[in-house]
Amino acid sequence: MHFLLINHIQNARQSLHSSRVRSLLTMLGISIGVCSVTIILALSGGINKLIETQVESLGGNIVVIRPGVDNNITDLNNIQPQQKYTTSTLTENDIKYAQNTNHVQATAPIMILSGSIKADSTAPNNSLILATTPSLLEISNLKIKDGQFLSDNINKKTAVIGGQLSINIFGTESSIGKIITIRGQQFTVIGILKRTNNPVNYNSIDFDNAVIINFSDGKGLNSGVAQIQQINIKADNVSNLNDINDKLNKAISASHKGEKDFSVLIGDQILKPTSTLFRSITGVIVAVAAISLIVGGIGIMNIMLVTVAERTREIGIRKALGATNSDISWQFLIESLAISISGGIIGYISGYIIAFFISNFLIFNPVFNWQIAVIAFVISVITGTLFGIYPAIRAAHKDPIVSLHRYN
Repeated sequence: MHFLLINHIQNARQSLHSSRVRSLLTMLGISIGVCSVTIILALSGGINKLIETQVESLGGNIVVIRPGVDNNITDLNNIQPQQKYTTSTLTENDIKYAQNTNHVQATAPIMILSGSIKADSTAPNNSLILATTPSLLEISNLKIKDGQFLSDNINKKTAVIGGQLSINIFGTESSIGKIITIRGQQFTVIGILKRTNNPVNYNSIDFDNAVIINFSDGKGLNSGVAQIQQINIKADNVSNLNDINDKLNKAISASHKGEKDFSVLIGDQILKPTSTLFRSITGVIVAVAAISLIVGGIGIMNIMLVTVAERTREIGIRKALGATNSDISWQFLIESLAISISGGIIGYISGYIIAFFISNFLIFNPVFNWQIAVIAFVISVITGTLFGIYPAIRAAHKDPIVSLHRYN
């Protein structure tokens, strides 16, 4: 059996070598499909790895509460926090529940406001108005470049702004004491955030282009209504995350009269990219990959049927010398697998080349792991097997006498 397997592999190699152009064209469909799968898995894994690293750098003890279904990532290149809901299901009572839960060290609500930011010039459209509490500095590990962060001891109508936003509206990062106008109200800049150069984070907030104001001021700009898009919580220890999760789910669910209109997220749940845009991109690439694999599989079946027809005399001779139907089937099935796996290897390598090229225009790198290689290999094997079975069976059932007589 071992000798026959080696013989089949050698025959497959010789067959592919004798018709190189035809074999390469047949591999193309498989290559495109595997390439597409590799690109999307590498890039999506890169996003998750980036955010996972950030959460771990904070100690891994972060809990996030969001209204409704989790929406995390909205753009692959310039992630912005436009987490807008018609009516947020989170309330100020939910903040109190979080603050009063055992093992909770700090709590910070996040309220996103619409409106323009004006100073010496109007801020770009991607700028953000964020209302929160002083605890956000500790929970999200933000750093202050100049001045100070929000404080309960400072007068209202104060703001902290990102370094890039400061340049955009004032032309400098040294803007302490300057005035910005939001919805007709003036705020004094008391702090400049140190640049993060990374808009991809578990908050989905580009702090470099954000203005941060007190939560109470945010409510005032929103007619006294607290439209809470997220509540960030810092636990005193990673081991207490599950306990906090259970207690918050029970308390908030009871407060919401049993309605599961919120999400309490811990660990890997915070990392899950579930935005409509990302799912759409993934769906399109998967559809392209599926179509390419089907086309590639049909190509394999077609070329194998042609090969069977061309080698009918060879099949007759092999059978006349004692080869069984199983031997003939394996011979042509291995040849089909050789084409498919070779195409998969080409697609896998090409996928990573393209993924790394795309990453030059993004703010994260594609992830490289063995799981993607296994997926690419399995896809190739399944495609080669499914579309190689029929030609192999057809070859195995050829009558040796008829085959030899036809080509005499």
